[in-house]
Amino acid sequence: MYFKNQKFLVAGMSKSGESSARFLLRRGAEVYVYDDVTSDKISAVISSLEELGAHNVEADGLERAENMCDVLVLSPGIPIDNSLPVAFRRQGKCIIGEEELGALYLRATAVAVTGTNGKTTTVSMINEILTACGKNSTLCGNIGNPLVGEVENLGFDDFAVIEISSFQLETLSSLRPHVAVITNITEDHLNRHYNMENYIFLKSKILRNLRGSEYAVLNYDDATVRGFAEKVRSRVIFFSMEPRSDGVWCENGAVYCEGERLFSVTDMHTQGTHNVYNALAAIASAKALGLDLAAASKAVCAFRGVRHRIEVVCERDGKTYIDDSKGTNTDATIKAVESMRRETVILLGGKDKGYEYYPLFKKLKESYVVHAVLYGENRMHLLSAAQEAGFANFSLCTDFDMAVTIADRVAKSGQNVLLSPASSSFDQFSGYEERGDAFARIVKDGFSAR
Repeated sequence: MYFKNQKFLVAGMSKSGESSARFLLRRGAEVYVYDDVTSDKISAVISSLEELGAHNVEADGLERAENMCDVLVLSPGIPIDNSLPVAFRRQGKCIIGEEELGALYLRATAVAVTGTNGKTTTVSMINEILTACGKNSTLCGNIGNPLVGEVENLGFDDFAVIEISSFQLETLSSLRPHVAVITNITEDHLNRHYNMENYIFLKSKILRNLRGSEYAVLNYDDATVRGFAEKVRSRVIFFSMEPRSDGVWCENGAVYCEGERLFSVTDMHTQGTHNVYNALAAIASAKALGLDLAAASKAVCAFRGVRHRIEVVCERDGKTYIDDSKGTNTDATIKAVESMRRETVILLGGKDKGYEYYPLFKKLKESYVVHAVLYGENRMHLLSAAQEAGFANFSLCTDFDMAVTIADRVAKSGQNVLLSPASSSFDQFSGYEERGDAFARIVKDGFSAR
């Protein structure tokens, strides 16, 4: 790709779009930037890029930019079937994503992780392992900085530990990680990907470029993920919660790798079956990279978790407030609920992602959840599913702040208040981080303003 002889249209001024534009501008490319969302933050980003030589594209000038530009760099928040990429495709022009742009110029060894749940914890564990083993490692992709923003900082002896979402996989084709991990696949993002077949196909793309010298780390207990081993051209390391003769597994409460006992799961700071799965995937990755498994085990056991994933915010009046804002789908929320060990009031709601909530409420009836506060854009969808499942203990409201206040008033001393929405945050927030921060702020303030 010859930067100085092509015009680039970067669409979407989120972190990935901004990083892409800066990367291209540093290489002398002619860059046009566009976002159909107006906000002070986006305006500030565009202004800073204009100072570096970028051209801002207004809505009435978009068609001209489509005809003039050679390459469309698409932020992951914009679907591939949006009218903008469709217009480029009709003209036979190049469409790439930020992740793809970064992959084209990545020199470091890549460890890439995708899956419906557990991605962030797994990449964080792998990064801790690499650091403990004396390697220079950077978290990037769907966590931390975009990949394209890190490629210049990483050399051939370094490691890029990349979290990759299905949105990013839509436009990613060149990445060849040395280790590719798929944690699990359950129903998610069907409002964007339409059906499970498309979603599964996108997740499998992370394995497409692997050859005999690379590794696929796959969840044996997930039938869909296990099936990928039949077509992959790389070596495969399975991880499982059941005893096996090879790979990495859990047996009698301990983690084993190729028959060697490494550590007890009770030694881990992060608890719950879902975290054991994450640890198994991380240890399998360490095995694939040829790292010291004793050091890897110590790093996994010392790992204290990631923000917004079953994170205790505070305790007040005998109640424990827990932030699981990363629980953006039903499977993640079920795992959070299963980790509760006392009666719990749960907050559910946000932007609908296109799946059914009936199975969630059936699980809630069998759990420690004693009350659900339903809020947000999809609250009526949640209400219908709750009634269908015979889950009768719920409250209904629109606003997030009010939902947190209601949950606090319903909860009694000795109970948990759990934010695990089973929904996207984009009806009221810019992302799950902002939603989790808002929850923490409200409960730490002690509801004094309400």
